[in-house]
Amino acid sequence: MQEDVHRLGLAELKAAYAARSLDPLAATEAYLARIAAEDARLRSFITVAAEAARTAAEESRRRWRAGRPLGPLDGIPVAVKDNIEVAGLPCTAGTTAFRDRIPAEDAPVVARLRQAGAILLGKLNMDEGALGATGDNPVYGRCMNPLMPDYTPGGSSSGAGAAVAGGLCAAALGTDTMGSVRVPAAYCGVYGLKPTKGAIPGEGVVPLSFSLDCVGPLARSAAGLEIIASLLLEPLPRAFSTPVPSPSLSELRFGVPCQLDEVELTGEVRAAFNRFCDALRDAGATVAPVDLASWHPGKARRAGLLVSEAEGAAYYKARFGADLPGLSAAFASMLRYPEKAGVMRLVAAYETIETIRLDCLRAFADVDVLALPTTPQTSFPHASETPLNQADCTALANFVRGPAVSLPIPTEGALPAGMQLMAPPGDDRRLLRIAVAVDRALAARL
Repeated sequence: MQEDVHRLGLAELKAAYAARSLDPLAATEAYLARIAAEDARLRSFITVAAEAARTAAEESRRRWRAGRPLGPLDGIPVAVKDNIEVAGLPCTAGTTAFRDRIPAEDAPVVARLRQAGAILLGKLNMDEGALGATGDNPVYGRCMNPLMPDYTPGGSSSGAGAAVAGGLCAAALGTDTMGSVRVPAAYCGVYGLKPTKGAIPGEGVVPLSFSLDCVGPLARSAAGLEIIASLLLEPLPRAFSTPVPSPSLSELRFGVPCQLDEVELTGEVRAAFNRFCDALRDAGATVAPVDLASWHPGKARRAGLLVSEAEGAAYYKARFGADLPGLSAAFASMLRYPEKAGVMRLVAAYETIETIRLDCLRAFADVDVLALPTTPQTSFPHASETPLNQADCTALANFVRGPAVSLPIPTEGALPAGMQLMAPPGDDRRLLRIAVAVDRALAARL
């Protein structure tokens, strides 16, 4: 069992603990051994908290033996992106400027993991300052995709995607500004959630964009994603606290934005998306075009990038001064760009985002879920030119401030693609239920 621990999902780990065929300390030791064996190649971790993890795992083992686990995450080995504060561990945000920053308290989202009994293995690599989508970090090393040597895992939650896909943790937390959870999920063949803005606590996180940032989990299955997300999402009001029922796909309307034609999809991603839509129809769902007239993906992505750079610049300049000491030349240059672009371009970017948000909210009156590829391409070599359109499809959910899930789907090539489901703000739990149902339908049809 210990040799195969890294293949188990969250529900399977819980079942193994309950059956006493495995215990949390043995599982933690198996993950730590795998980190020691594999991470020199993947560079997914910045900090490994081995002894603290063992101590927490022993406490979890005692609870399971006493028949009093704290819940479905008790004893589950997880890791978090290195811009999320963990008491006593460095929180570098992937930059030299924060190399020696060690918070005294956990971020609320980390506190929730601990309260649920999760075992924290350490802190994960990322694009510097969370501004990027390749995981090529100039300080802590180039993170690799475990599915293909020398390929990008995506970013900016690069270590989270690589560690989950590579079996170095059972689940992970990342942050998502314009796709930074979902892009790694797509490139690494795992599952990721960008929640409704504010639905998962964002305090205790080194920010990039206060208006777009969200904390979100990654897992190796849709069911596992639902398990960890359900313990992180803000509680529903008492009147809505009953469990969300499993949806019937035959009752759901999936909208495909007409403006997807403006995104340059690779042939294998387009073919995978067409199969995805066909599988939804085969499962009884309605799949129909929907017009988001104000959403022009390339223009929108550039607006979101400008806003992210401007808000990131405000944070880092307030923290370190205008010279931005400790930041790489490339990161500092991106943060300085909005000043060169001028105030009017920044105002126009905010107006573009707001117009798209309102247009998309109106579209949800006619459909339950929007469906589109997560990324226009599959993972690519670090040595190749980085596509400019990586976030063309993912940024939409950040603008709308609603939840989005990325699910992996096989392609005709060697690497998987990601398929994205978006729902209106506040529909996180229902979207997770839909994602589980869609995932089962895909497994039966693809």
